[in-house]
Amino acid sequence: MTYIDEALLNVAEWFCRQFQMRTGRTNVWLAFQFTNLSIIVYFVWAAMYFWRTDLGTRLFVGLFCSGVLCALTQTIFKVPVEEYEAHAYRRAAKGFRNPRRVRDAQLRLSFLTLSVLLPPPTVFVYVTRHSSVVLLSYLLIVLTTVLLYLLACDPLPPCPGKVKEWLRGIAPSRLAPSESPAPD
Repeated sequence: MTYIDEALLNVAEWFCRQFQMRTGRTNVWLAFQFTNLSIIVYFVWAAMYFWRTDLGTRLFVGLFCSGVLCALTQTIFKVPVEEYEAHAYRRAAKGFRNPRRVRDAQLRLSFLTLSVLLPPPTVFVYVTRHSSVVLLSYLLIVLTTVLLYLLACDPLPPCPGKVKEWLRGIAPSRLAPSESPAPD
């Protein structure tokens, strides 16, 4: 299984580097966006579950979601993504590989296994019970798997994106037009 993980990690790193060369955005930025997406999916999942339960469960889910939101404001949302990118650039400039490549290998494999093995049961439960909560749960697992692979990649040195340069080349100049002489 470690060979599969290493191969997927190399593919993810290649993709992240291609993305960075084209957009100028690193895998850290991309991981931050996937984190935001998974947070949105999580709260949609919680809201869907919230409306289908009794009062006691609603109170528990409401308090739990409030605690999660409070924890997010104290951790992930407290530091801007640029600071995370700067840290990744400094580490790469010193020649160090991303420690998450090795440290998170078992976690990546666990989520990868869930992502591969859960589609049949998820589809079965959705078809028989018509529960969209199951689909959102599976989507959270897939988003977490992608996020773990993105976080284990090393960024390239800072570079401007080719897409930005291309767009600047085709966009009209934003400079003020030269003033023409006033008519007499």
